[in-house]
Amino acid sequence: MINRSPVPRLDFTSPGVRRELDPEAKATLGQFMTPRAIADFMAGLFSPPKAPVKLLDPGAGAGSLSSAFLDKYGTVPTAVEAWEIDPVLRRHLAVTFEGYTHKFNNVRVRIHERDFIEDAVFTLAMGRSPAYTHAIINPPYKKINSDSQHRLLLRKVGVEVVNLYAAFVAVAVRLLVDGGEAVAIIPRSFCNGTYYRPFREFLFSTCAIKHVHLFESRSQAFKDDDVLQENIIIFLKKSAPQSEVVVSTSHDSSFADYRETAHPFSQIVRPFDPEKYICIPTSCSPAATSDPFRCTLKETGLEVCTGPVVDFRVKRFWCKTPQRNAAPLLYPHHFREGSLTYPKENKKPNAVFVHPETQKWLMPRGFYVLVKRFSSKEERRRVVAYVLDPDELPYPFYGFENHWNVFHTNKGGLDAITAFGLAAFLNSTRVDTHFRVFSGHTQVNATDLRTMRYPSRRELGELGLHSKDKRLTQEQIDKLVREIAARRKSKGFK
Repeated sequence: MINRSPVPRLDFTSPGVRRELDPEAKATLGQFMTPRAIADFMAGLFSPPKAPVKLLDPGAGAGSLSSAFLDKYGTVPTAVEAWEIDPVLRRHLAVTFEGYTHKFNNVRVRIHERDFIEDAVFTLAMGRSPAYTHAIINPPYKKINSDSQHRLLLRKVGVEVVNLYAAFVAVAVRLLVDGGEAVAIIPRSFCNGTYYRPFREFLFSTCAIKHVHLFESRSQAFKDDDVLQENIIIFLKKSAPQSEVVVSTSHDSSFADYRETAHPFSQIVRPFDPEKYICIPTSCSPAATSDPFRCTLKETGLEVCTGPVVDFRVKRFWCKTPQRNAAPLLYPHHFREGSLTYPKENKKPNAVFVHPETQKWLMPRGFYVLVKRFSSKEERRRVVAYVLDPDELPYPFYGFENHWNVFHTNKGGLDAITAFGLAAFLNSTRVDTHFRVFSGHTQVNATDLRTMRYPSRRELGELGLHSKDKRLTQEQIDKLVREIAARRKSKGFK
């Protein structure tokens, strides 16, 4: 007989309970507690189980995710295996599970106090068959050093990742039976970037992505833990054919403005993208899912690189002010609202001496388009581009500090018309919207810019002719880009 009375669920996001946790331990372990509304939403994504369940909950905390699953599906015979190494959380986890084993006589629970990655790697290395039908995961958010014990263990079973959250998801999927389902809440950072490509390729080769939920507010899903990166909830089904992906959004964890749309997988992972970025189109970004621009950066004849000068490596050649035999050393703080201010009083140098040891990091005078690698979360646009006009800086060489992405041609400058056209395109709302579809953080890497698609060189020239000698408003830039896009669409994207 089943006891219908609800099991009390401990809210580890409440101030009283949070005081029990050691802040240093939380930081060391990368712990972020799952609010109840999010846990309930995650549990609701699973297909209703019709057979006995074996549920995996790695990094179980106080049991909020398993509790949400059991509240919804506890009438089905369920065996829960949970890992938690924090003794405070483990004590509460035991109390939580005790309530469910009393309520449901068909629920069995086993709590492991060991390291999940170590246990899972041992299981996989021994060649044991996958055993779990379901996994529900809020993994630790912590980088893995290349020489760490976790990294070395994971490599033994063919898992190459740079963060514990990706490791937990990859290993959990490996432990699922074919047809098994996993729901995880994780940072969106794995959706793009070269370092996460092996993890993305692993997901595509082993799972179908069924559903992705995006929180539009960067700070609300885990607001009590000051998590400022974007987080997504992803629903995976192992060894299933890939079909449409449901993409849903809400402003925050209340889900009050929840909405969803189904998209073809070709809009989530573009067939022409060698990096296999995961794009998350939303109701506010239709242009990004059907963008007519198809030229690769290489096809335009342009290149982009990270600013070559790492300032501390050339510190003995610093110049506080410009002088003879020195090259301007340009930082993002030298540009503001589209204008160059040079030199500028700052704790950083304004120039670097031209010397055989610095020459290889410098670029010759010319027009360059510069895009900041890092922007603050408050900035209106993610991609912010500037044109460096050599008439404003008449020096033989320039030093571009490492916080820039630099557009160039064969390590030299661009022609003026192309430079102004490229900057206009990069500063358009269309590019900003597109960038937000595949990137959930404020960093803009050269690889991201290399992966994007651009107007043709002729179209960039057209934009440049309209923008070279005038300062265009955002509305004027967007109108020009829309007109070029419309002409492309009318010609069938050719």
